[in-house]
Amino acid sequence: MFLKKISIINFKNVEQATLEFASRVNCFVGENGAGKTNVVDAIHYLSMGKGSLSMTDSQSMRHGTDFFVLDGEYNSAQDKKEGVVCAFRKGQGKTLKRNGKEYEKLSDHVGLIPIVIVSPADSFLITDAADERRRYLNAFISQLDKPYLNSIVRYNRVLGERNQLLKNGVNRDIMEILDAQLVEEGAKIHAKRSNLIEKMAPLVAEYYRELSDDREEVELSYHSELNDTPFAELLDRAAEKDRICQFTTSGIHRDDMKMTIGGYQLRKYGSQGQQKSFLVALKLAQYAIVAQEKGEKPILLLDDLFDKLDMTRVEKLLGIVSRDDFGQIFITDCNKVRLQSILEKSGEDYALFSVDNGQVSLQKQV
Repeated sequence: MFLKKISIINFKNVEQATLEFASRVNCFVGENGAGKTNVVDAIHYLSMGKGSLSMTDSQSMRHGTDFFVLDGEYNSAQDKKEGVVCAFRKGQGKTLKRNGKEYEKLSDHVGLIPIVIVSPADSFLITDAADERRRYLNAFISQLDKPYLNSIVRYNRVLGERNQLLKNGVNRDIMEILDAQLVEEGAKIHAKRSNLIEKMAPLVAEYYRELSDDREEVELSYHSELNDTPFAELLDRAAEKDRICQFTTSGIHRDDMKMTIGGYQLRKYGSQGQQKSFLVALKLAQYAIVAQEKGEKPILLLDDLFDKLDMTRVEKLLGIVSRDDFGQIFITDCNKVRLQSILEKSGEDYALFSVDNGQVSLQKQV
């Protein structure tokens, strides 16, 4: 799947832009704050129905306006055309349309146009709490598996009801019903997360090896109480503790992804460059799995390409994504000369856009 054309109106600092893209590599260059990331985020919106950053829809409107519109034209590998329009108006909310027909639920759109983003914001996957890594896993799996998203919604609903019951005083009959529902959905979620990490781990290790010239060994694993003990048994064991604490102390809502380098915690012992390389490897592994599962190459967004990566690792990365198993790529960087030098060395055809205070213009296409 590749994005052939996008029209942007009142999105962040972009007042209006209509851009046609190359089917392979597209680059946005400009000073920090010029709006490069905003263009990339518009592309992300059209795939996921939301931005890649922690901003609300109303915060994504250009200052002084009360709406934004994003309109994308896509072609698939089978030359199937898709039109997606995402619009938001203050006081009326957000609409998402596919080929002119509005979705009843925004979540129904997720997975139609697979997308993977690598950005400086990814650092939260290493530095922040486990709930951020679970959120990442949930978003990833939901692109591939719609029933998974339904299981997450049901699990969180039952978990909320169970915690409320623990606060208000336990009714044993109701607790048994809630426990059965929690176990049913929790087991499904655990199985899918475990399966995903099992697929990702060797890919992450291989991509990291390529990026680092085999200088360090990294490992990705899945930490869950359910790895060793059935969920029903965990709930039974923790019944008294839950009653005292007044919340559910065991379950898949406590799971985590573990990341190590040389056998040590990446967060504590990895340098900034090593951490960023791990995150890039993680996202490339995600790309490979999505491509295999969907039978369609996702769009790859590389935002602020040089953030915490030296020239050598950037060249390695561009060498990897130039292979035939990757599709359309969008890259942002503040240094035009540096980026052009690497792209021309790679021999890859590309389109180069200049971004200045929200104004986007095509500079070069080869």
